[in-house]
Amino acid sequence: MNLDFINALAPVAAIIGLAGVGGWVFTTWLRVKNGYPLENSWGKAIYPKTSDETIERVKLIGQENAQLRAELASVKDRLAVVERIVTDEGHRLSHEIEALRRPAN
Repeated sequence: MNLDFINALAPVAAIIGLAGVGGWVFTTWLRVKNGYPLENSWGKAIYPKTSDETIERVKLIGQENAQLRAELASVKDRLAVVERIVTDEGHRLSHEIEALRRPAN
């Protein structure tokens, strides 16, 4: 008789457990959506670090990113010229060089 009671209670316990986990996920989603702080395992609020130092570091990283993008663009341009020179037929390149040496009329 005791085993029948446990077998009947198992689905109810599973449903209660799933409801608890689902509720925790839902409340966490609501907190994130509405800007409330999350909590760690000790109940202490976890705030994103938005100090002046962090903001300054983000600005510097953004500036460095822009500089690197500009440098990459110039390297791509130079590489395109080198590829054109390497893959170009020799006589065409020599004709272009000779055309540049002739004085413009």
